[in-house]
Parts: sequence; structure tokens; C-alpha cells
Amino acid sequence: MTEYFSGVSQVRYEGKDSDNPLAFKHYNPEEMIDGKSLKDHLRFAVAFWHSYQGRGADPFGPGTAQRSWDHLHDPLDAARARMDANFEFCQKLGLPFFCFHDRDIAPEGATLAETNKNLDKIVAHTKELMASTGVRLLWGTANLFSHPRFVHGAATAPNAEVFAYAAAQVKKALEATLELGGANYVFWGGREGYETLLNTDTKLEQDNLARFLHMAVDYAREIGFKGQFLIEPKPKEPTKHQYDFDTATVIAFLKTYGLDKYFKTNIEANHATLAGHTFQHELRVSRQHGMLGSIDANQGDAQLGWDTDQFPVQISETTLAMYEVILAGGFTSGGLNFDAKVRRASFEPEDLFYSHIGGMDSFALGFKIAHKMVKDGRFEQFIAERYASYREGIGLKIVEGQVGFKELEQYALSQAPIRNRSGRQEFLENFLNHYLYASE
Repeated sequence: MTEYFSGVSQVRYEGKDSDNPLAFKHYNPEEMIDGKSLKDHLRFAVAFWHSYQGRGADPFGPGTAQRSWDHLHDPLDAARARMDANFEFCQKLGLPFFCFHDRDIAPEGATLAETNKNLDKIVAHTKELMASTGVRLLWGTANLFSHPRFVHGAATAPNAEVFAYAAAQVKKALEATLELGGANYVFWGGREGYETLLNTDTKLEQDNLARFLHMAVDYAREIGFKGQFLIEPKPKEPTKHQYDFDTATVIAFLKTYGLDKYFKTNIEANHATLAGHTFQHELRVSRQHGMLGSIDANQGDAQLGWDTDQFPVQISETTLAMYEVILAGGFTSGGLNFDAKVRRASFEPEDLFYSHIGGMDSFALGFKIAHKMVKDGRFEQFIAERYASYREGIGLKIVEGQVGFKELEQYALSQAPIRNRSGRQEFLENFLNHYLYASE
């Protein structure tokens, strides 16, 4: 078999004092924490679309990426080569999972039937590679946004024929995910939104999106797919406004349409910032509603107002993210998928390794710091003390629903002057830094 990354051997853990750029400094996959290996705590995955299909193109120029399969002109031969490269990459990095869109791994044909045959061939090839390597599928999904047929959306398109085509595509993608033992199936509504309200029936579009998702749930049950369904919130890009704007919007949508028992969230860091939130905020909202399923790990650039999909290297961000994951009880079917791409100027194959090593180390260190924070319990203790008034007296009566406005007015008329306590934000931020710096 062709070796696509011949310049890189097996990447191993060498510790924080190592100066080897192709070694892990903090990610020791076999390190045991609370009776579970770091590899199993973090469940890292590679994103097929960015790592093997990403060319580094931007609006001002063509792709720059140098990939050894570029010389292959037959689309299926190129698809097989990319999949071979994926498994070589995963093995050399020790990545236990990968993720894909259907059109990432297999080329589209002249008809839907031809497209499905192409997908069948690549799924069969992938299944063989999975059996020989032990690398697994974290999640699959369908690309319902790239082709011109989805110019107005897929499940929310004004054209019922597009809705039908999208349903057929998701049906096939679900079958492929089941065939490959996928732990999850993700819906990202790339064009499920609108550009202007002047031509949009938002009620019908959201009703149709709910109908579509119910159909997916029904078909999954029919074929025996037991994986977790996930929705990935994003506020904009490519549409002006997307119906999955943020986690709170997604949860409200799911509860409105009776879908909340079937779906959880797949939170992406850069999508959180596009919505005006922090990564931790979106994870916290998901956690507190019991809806945290998986993570697309990346980061944005505060000076750029779009989805830059950079590899995560900010330890404070990874720490606070893992803090929420640990408090949620850890991942079950989900994991940390690197939905990130190397920069356009980082065009050599080795750059894929440097970027993933940095991301894996950043989350490994973040997990270790967050684990200590959770074990110490200082932050949760502070929060509990701050809201102590709701565990006794009038506060407890409020929480238990024993009083209304009349009783509260009566209490307020007779109460002593109110004394508030400091929120101690700066103190807590300093304390967070204590954990972060103590790791150095």
C-alpha cells in the first residue's frame, strides 16, 4: 500500500521537556485518570473534509495544499487514496476516530443512483480499513449545502423536490453510518436559514425541518441505527440567519417539535463565538439541559469575523471546555473532532501532523487542569455559596413554589435593608490562572 505521509513515523508521547515537534508533550494516551485512559476520556477524531479534501483555497486564490494523491484523475481512485491516507494518518497519530460527510468520501455521479453506487464502493473499502486498523467512526453526516441544488436550503427549501432529494441523501448517509458502526449522526443545517424575510415563510420552513428530522428518527429506528443524533448550532455563514443559531435556539426548537428526546448538541467553538457567546457558554447551556453530546474542536480569530476553523491552542479555552465535559459526566458516544484546517500557507503534508499534535496536547493539558479544578471543587463551592439564600427561608419558598407576588410583597415590606455580596470576578479569574500557571 502507498505510504502518503512517508516523512512522518509513529508519533509518541515524550513529555513536556521534549523538543521533538513530532511528539506529544501532554497527551499520553495510556495515562490513567479516574480509572480511564486519557485516550478514552478525550476520544479524538480527524475531520475528513478539512484534512484530506481541504485545498487551502480562499476568495483570492486557488488551493496551495501539496497532497500526493493529487495526480489521480479518476474520482474513485482519488477517493480510495484519500481514505487510505486517512487511516495511515490516524494510525501514525494514534487517533481512534474519524468523521465524514458523504460527499467528502465519495464523488457525486451523474444521477443519485450512480452517486449511491460510488458511496457503496468507498464504504466497503473503508470498512476493510477499519477492520484492519481498529480506527472507528465517531460520526457521519450528509453534505446538504455544497451542491447548487441546495441554493435555498435542503429540508427548509421552498422547492419540495429539493426536500425529497435531501431525504434520499440522508437515508443513504444513515445507512453508510450504520454500516461503518458510527457512534453518532450529525445534522448541520448549512443552508437551513434565510437571507431575507421578504421571500421567506419561516414558519413553514421550520415546520418542514422538524418533519425532516422526525423522518430521520423514524428511519433510523427502522434500520436499527442506535447511535446518537446530534445537531450542530451555528448562527450564520453561509446564510444570513440560520435556524440552529445557538444552543438555546436549538434546544427550544427541539422541545417545540418533540425532538428533544432524540437529539443532543455537537458544539463547535468557532460557531459559539460567531453567535456572540464563549465556547464554555454553549457547553454550559448544553450540559445544564442534559444535551451535551459531542464537540467540534477548533478556535476562531478575535480579529476576524468569520468561521476561520483554526486548530485549538488556547489552554484557557480547552480547560474551561473540558471542565464542562467533566461536570457533564464525560463523553458517552461523543468526542473531540478536530473540525479545523491548517492555514493556507501551511501547505506541506507534515503540517497536518503539527496542527493535530498541538490540538491534542492542548486538550490533554486542558483536561488535566480541569480535572484538578473539578476535584478541588472550589469554583462550584463558590457558586453554591453565592446562591445559598435559595436553600433556606424565603428563597427556599420561592424555589419550591410556596409563594407568589402577594406573599413576596408582604415579605419585602417587612424585610431589613438588602445586603449583597461581591461576585468576586477578578478573584475567580486569578484563581483560574493559578490552575493554568501551576501546570507549567
